[in-house]
Amino acid sequence: MKHYTSFAEISRDLQSGALSCEQLVRHYIENIKKHENLNAFLEVFEEEALETAARVQQKLKDGTAGKLAGLVVGIKDVLAYQDHELSGSSKILQGFQSQFTASAIQSLLDEDAIIIGRQNCDEFGMGSSTENSAYGITRNGVGEDKVPGGSSGGSAVAVQMDMCQVSLGTDTGGSVRQPAAFCGVVGLKPTYSRISRYGLAAYASSFDTIGILAKSVEDTALVLEVAAGQDEFDSTVSTKAVPSYSKGLGKTGAYKVAYLGETVDTKGIEPAVKDTFQQFLSDLSSQGHQVEKVNFGLLDYLLPTYYILTTAEASSNLSRYDGVKYGHRTEHPTGLEEMYKGSRSEGFGDEVKRRIMLGTFVLSASYYDAFYTKAQKARRLIKERTEEILSEYDFIVSPTTPTTAFCIGSINDPVEMYLEDLYTVQASVSGIPAISIPAGQDQDGLPIGVQIMSSHFAEEKLLAFSQQVLSKN
Repeated sequence: MKHYTSFAEISRDLQSGALSCEQLVRHYIENIKKHENLNAFLEVFEEEALETAARVQQKLKDGTAGKLAGLVVGIKDVLAYQDHELSGSSKILQGFQSQFTASAIQSLLDEDAIIIGRQNCDEFGMGSSTENSAYGITRNGVGEDKVPGGSSGGSAVAVQMDMCQVSLGTDTGGSVRQPAAFCGVVGLKPTYSRISRYGLAAYASSFDTIGILAKSVEDTALVLEVAAGQDEFDSTVSTKAVPSYSKGLGKTGAYKVAYLGETVDTKGIEPAVKDTFQQFLSDLSSQGHQVEKVNFGLLDYLLPTYYILTTAEASSNLSRYDGVKYGHRTEHPTGLEEMYKGSRSEGFGDEVKRRIMLGTFVLSASYYDAFYTKAQKARRLIKERTEEILSEYDFIVSPTTPTTAFCIGSINDPVEMYLEDLYTVQASVSGIPAISIPAGQDQDGLPIGVQIMSSHFAEEKLLAFSQQVLSKN
């Protein structure tokens, strides 16, 4: 079977009869089995996907199929899918089956998308390498000794290696964009509240965003168009109208583009990433865009602000996993306190425990004002400065990551690992949309991504610009 780079190609072949939904699903299942060593999927819904494919094929024949008929989608293991396991890639939720379906997934199903399986990730979305899963590490398809990024590493590898056409991941501080860069695919984090969070296992509720990993900007736009919008089950979701993102992709223009000088001058950036980004800036200028260097001034506060606030929220959100109602429970506890301690100590991995303890610390009475309150103030300053720049410029661009994919097991220092999020957390702290698009490769053939950020709810312009840029390169 030929390699499809966009859903539009798949749809044309389905309509012409050159391809059937069942053939397509079998193709992806074969690829999943072929690349089983990469550990991208925790569970494949083989029989169910084939049954859905048959129903969708009949709908195509009857002329009643939805706009995503034949789109095969993988879902990150933090998204609820009724009567299917949801573990958060953690032992604490081992064996738990969801009682309902996440609104974003239901929106895709309503338009006849086919869910093919559940994808590996860092435990509860906490990590930048997908080395923190209780069910084994995920490997990058470009090099099996390399990480795929995280936390949506399995979702990125599944798209990268043609195990599905699109993945739904989640992005709290870069967990869609960073693996997209490491795997050479497109990764979008929409505006916070653009997509309902109902059915997403919470990590940090004021940051968590359902995002999209795809082979093309076209597919990303179409999926966002379907998944976004109001939801009676999520009081935090936006009530703004959802534009037809896919139809807006043809819009072109000359834009004002800012890049932060600090992102290029930082010591942690690899030469290949820096060179690729500078070439990207040069290309933008040659294409008629106005590219200017600006001073952000708050780069040093991004990571501390992000990690103080997200660990605090994680400490609260993960307190519900205690071994009482569902999930892992320690064997033969002698009392209630021992059951809580034993269940959580055995069920959570090291990184999750680290973040829970950090969060509990910053929320404690003695340190609440010193850390948590100051971080909230810093968040407001970061958001205001970002919005100030975007009031003058159409986009802010940066490398997606300071490095290319690193070797599995090569980063043991948590702080060094957190630095991988240096460029992605600005959009998360500010709540604005951001996309990572492929921009080149280093000397070893490892993908390099460039990040583009825009104003709140400006996804239509962001996607159109991304498409315009990719078409020129």
